[in-house]
This record gives sequence, structure tokens and C-alpha cells, in this order.
Amino acid sequence: MAHHKYKTIRQHYKQLFILLFGTALWFFPIPDGLTLQAWHLFTIFISIILAVIIEATSIFTASIIGLGFVIVTHTLTTKQAYSGFSQGFILLIIIAFLIARGVIKSGLGKRIALLIIKRFGKSSLGLGYSIVAADMFIAPAFPSNTARSGVLYPIVQALSSDSGSKVADGTRKKLGSYLMMTSMAGLTISSAMWLTAMAANPAGAKMAKEFGVEISYGSWALASFLPSLIAFITIPWLLFKIFPPDLKKTPNAPVMAQHELEHMGAVHKNEYIMGFTFIAMITLWIFSAQLGIDKTAVAFLGLGILMLSNIFTLDDLAHEGRALGTLIWFGTLYAMSSYLNEFGFMSWLGVHISNIIMGESWPIVYVGLILAYVFIHYFFVSQTAQMLALFSVFLGVGINAGVPAELLALMLLFATNFNAMITPQGSSANVIYLSSGYIESREVYKYGGVVTLANTIIYLGAGTAWILLIF
Repeated sequence: MAHHKYKTIRQHYKQLFILLFGTALWFFPIPDGLTLQAWHLFTIFISIILAVIIEATSIFTASIIGLGFVIVTHTLTTKQAYSGFSQGFILLIIIAFLIARGVIKSGLGKRIALLIIKRFGKSSLGLGYSIVAADMFIAPAFPSNTARSGVLYPIVQALSSDSGSKVADGTRKKLGSYLMMTSMAGLTISSAMWLTAMAANPAGAKMAKEFGVEISYGSWALASFLPSLIAFITIPWLLFKIFPPDLKKTPNAPVMAQHELEHMGAVHKNEYIMGFTFIAMITLWIFSAQLGIDKTAVAFLGLGILMLSNIFTLDDLAHEGRALGTLIWFGTLYAMSSYLNEFGFMSWLGVHISNIIMGESWPIVYVGLILAYVFIHYFFVSQTAQMLALFSVFLGVGINAGVPAELLALMLLFATNFNAMITPQGSSANVIYLSSGYIESREVYKYGGVVTLANTIIYLGAGTAWILLIF
């Protein structure tokens, strides 16, 4: 009882600190080059982020308060503040989360999980590597890392629950938290490894062409091969050390998985329906650009088929409160981040950082630009938005300072992907994992920050040396 009271008092002190911090920043003199509106929006946004980092409140609560505040203070209009809720890719996250329940409920998720456990299940680390390897294998065919997370997530969830690790009974850290965090980290590597693994990559390559830099599918794959391979070897192991599962060794798991598969028997009707629906969705996601089909519409159709088949029901929807919570907090932060960019705050920050390192030798400018680009992602909710806002600015500054153009262009584009785990909202692909309940926001800030640091060291170190060697 005393411990709970102490915890509550500490929580109130943290909330008071956020209130004082936000108030002081709100009335702070506006920096040159920024409007009052941009500065006030930044104040609200950074206060939300800080509140989550120091655990003053949950990301949902902080976002709700922030949403009300931006409207009451006329920092954003109601249309601007609510604009995030109309974004198709945010709805895609929510629908993918609901479809994942169908994969589990149909039994297909359990069957796939048991097959993976049968092959790789002697250790939790082996399962972590198998998930990331599967992601890297399918990534070239998926121009959307959000859609790819929708494929991987139900498998990871099934692996977790069938290993006796569940959110509901307080055993999330037995295995599920590690696997969810590892899969989320794997997306940062797979997206950087292939030109077609994330929507922003081809757009960035096109922008680089305006600076005389030609980036082809082959040159991207060759440049990213070594650092991505090192990251693949390092990251699951690193998380295993700093964010370990309670269940580490499972020597009998493959045998148990085989017995369970025999007990399940032949594939039944619901598994077939779920499997065909899932494959159809994946196929349409892969070829969505060529066919001119919206990915979110594909997800809605898939969910509709599952509902017609009673694999997913309205009762299931009633139990998925986390999906609604995700829609609210992510939609809110997305809108704020978008208007921070539109109001010129992001470009202002990028230019000021660039000016600080101008005049230094090109290696210092190069490292400074990449580090700044990674850090600035704290303020972005969209990887693509950051790339569109800052890529040309940073590339232009670096080239003028003598940084090899191809090296800088590739590393900035790699960073657009490998920095995605720096915050819970750093990528739309992160959100579905966070919504599972296996991972908490503060854990993403902490361990996601470590993963981002490790990625940055690997790509800046081995990646730079490799690119200079081969080009």
C-alpha cells in the first residue's frame, strides 16, 4: 500500500514537471525564423514525448491531452488536428491488427508458429533470428513496411502465445516482449537492405538523381549488403542481452511442437479460408502499385471476408480496445508532426544543424549530418515525411562541403530506415507491435534507442568503409 502511494506521488511530481516545462517553453522567446504557431506546436509535441519518456503518463493519455490543447489554444484548427485520423496507412495498421486476431483464432497462426518452433525453437534467440530472416527474405517484394508488419505480427503473436507468453496473464516478458521487439527491430534492417522494401526508398533515389547520383536496385543492394548483414547478426543478439526473455533455452520445444501439430491434425476449413485470404492480401499488397489498388482497401476487403466467414466477429471487435487506442494516439501525433513540418519547424531545425557543422572537413560534416538526421527523427512520425523534408537539404549541404555525393545519399536513405525505432511513433510499422500489449512505450524509447544507436554505429562504421571500398 505504501509503495503504491509513493508511486502515485512520484507520478504527480513528474506530471507537475511536464506542466512547468511546457509552460516555460510556451512563453520562451520565439527563435528567429519560426512563427508563434510553429513554436507553440513544437512545445506541445515535445511535452507529449517527454511525458512518455519519463513515464509521467501513458502515450494515449498524453496524446489525448495534447489533442485537446492544440485545439483549445488555436494552435491547430479542428480540421488540422483531426487530419491524422483520415490517413489510410493509419487505418491499415488498425485493420492489420484486427486481421492478426483472425489468424490466431482460425488456428493458422498456431500451426505456423508450431512449424517455426519445430525448426528453430531450441532457443528464444533462434526464434528471434528466424523472424528477422523471414522479414529480410520477403522485404524486396513489399514496398510497404507497414504492410509487412501486418504479415509478420500475427506469426510473432502466435509464437508468443503458444510458448505460454501472454499479455493477459502477466507473462508477456516470458518470450513475447523479446520477439515483438526483435521483429520491430528487424524491420529497420530489412527496410534499409532493399530499394523496394519501403515506400520512401525509391522516392529518395529519384531525389538523389537531381544531384547527379544514380542509385539502382543493384547498387543499393550491394551498398547495403555488408552493414545489413552485420546488423542482422548483431541486433537480435543485442536485444537478447539487454531485453532478455525469461524463457531462454527450450531444448524440448521442437518435440512438443511436433506432438501439438499431430494433435491439431489436418488443416481445417477456417485455416484454409484464413490462409487463402492472407495470401490474396499479400499478393495484392505486393502488386498494389502496378494494379493501382489502395493497400488499406485490400485490408478492409480481407477483414470483410473473415467477418463473412465468422473467423472475425463483432464480439472480437469489442475485445480489441487497443486498436482504437492506437488509432487515437498515433493519429494525433501524426497530425502534429505533419504540421510541424508544414509550418517550417523541421526545415528550420535542419538548416540550423547544417550551419553548425559547415566549414569542417568533409568526414566531420558527413558524420554530423547523419547523426543529426537520425536524432531529428524524434520529431517525425513518418519516415517518408522526414526524407521529403530534409533529404535534399542535408544532401546539398554535404555535397557543398565536399562529402562524396553517392556515399551521403545512400547513408541518408539507409538512415531513413534504420532510425525508425528511435520512438514508438517513429514508424507506422512500430505501432502494430506496440498495440499488442507485449511492449510498452517507455521500453521502445529505451531499447529502441539502443537499437538505433547500434544501427547507426554499424551503418556509419562498416557501411561507410564498405561503400568507399566498392564505389
